Amino acid sequence: MQHIAPRVKFRRNSKLLEVDEIFYMQAIIYHANKDIRLEDIAEPTPGPGEAKIRITGTSICATDVEEWQYGPLWVQHGSPNALTGKQTPLVLGHETAGTVHEIGEGVGNVSVGDRVAINTVLTCGSCFWCTRGQQSVCPSMAVAGFMADGGLAEFMVWPADKLVPMPYSISDAEGPLLEPTSVAVHAVRRSGVRPGDNVAIVGCGTVGLLTLQAFKAAGARVIAIDVREQSLTLAKEFGADEVLNSCNEEITATQVLELTGGVGPDIVVETAGVKETPRMAIEWTRRGGTTLLLGIYSTTPEINFNDVVGPEITIIGSVATSPGDLEAAVELVGSGKINVKPLISRIVPLSRAIEDGFKRMLDPNKDIYRIVIQPGS
Repeated sequence: MQHIAPRVKFRRNSKLLEVDEIFYMQAIIYHANKDIRLEDIAEPTPGPGEAKIRITGTSICATDVEEWQYGPLWVQHGSPNALTGKQTPLVLGHETAGTVHEIGEGVGNVSVGDRVAINTVLTCGSCFWCTRGQQSVCPSMAVAGFMADGGLAEFMVWPADKLVPMPYSISDAEGPLLEPTSVAVHAVRRSGVRPGDNVAIVGCGTVGLLTLQAFKAAGARVIAIDVREQSLTLAKEFGADEVLNSCNEEITATQVLELTGGVGPDIVVETAGVKETPRMAIEWTRRGGTTLLLGIYSTTPEINFNDVVGPEITIIGSVATSPGDLEAAVELVGSGKINVKPLISRIVPLSRAIEDGFKRMLDPNKDIYRIVIQPGS
């Protein structure tokens, strides 16, 4: 790595004059709405229990782009986060992986040189929810890239106990997609799916296609639904039992019923995050079934709650992850049960992350799933 313009800081004590050299690194910094910048900032230093990670890849999520264009919604601003003490400006990037570069005092679970996936969710561990195993809804939750400095940089520092060994069967470019895979694993666990259940996935973007594969690994029969033929082709490649183009909602509703013996799916998963899709997901769920909402919404969906009350539909929201989800994601991807490679649309150097990454994601006609940013590539 090329260090940029090192400078010297003098630190005086009673005996001598110490000299510390501060090295700089490149990072993508979120300042405010529509204001992200490539900047040179000081490399972080690990404290006790922390590891400094040399980032080998970070993927850009649709949520990152939404924060840039419409936020700050999730990005901490106005007051510091209770767990991390961070607020804007901060380094973006929550889908990230790397190699341990340095360890702080007391770290024993990882060593320098280890390849690791990064659990980018921090929770307090002591609140009502954490003590009941519901860490994903901890009120003090902090997520790298939103409430703490993330992985769109050359290095990041993170608690060592949040690092999961990454086998060589998972490449550096694939490593960042372990995070959205863990989101899919978390959703499948929350759904209560049983082998043989009929599951419909509404929206086959990155998270939808990963969730599809996670449901298949759990033994479900999966119907993939989207308006993009490219996504439906990938869904079939990933094991979907049926694929439906939903450009005509009425026809799709009839097809879903026909494919489930006139009953409807046991579980309908909404991952598109579009205003109309939650309503569609609820309407297509069988009586007594479950609608699982995974989308993040920049507009407010309209729902007729009589469509929930009358058929006694269970609606489950799912966000982030809980302990064990990332470990399961590493096992599923490492063993080939979930394939993330076709979802890597481009690999872009960090120096071009804004121009060739974020701005490319704004194109309404983009053929993009994930753009992976690699420092030094």
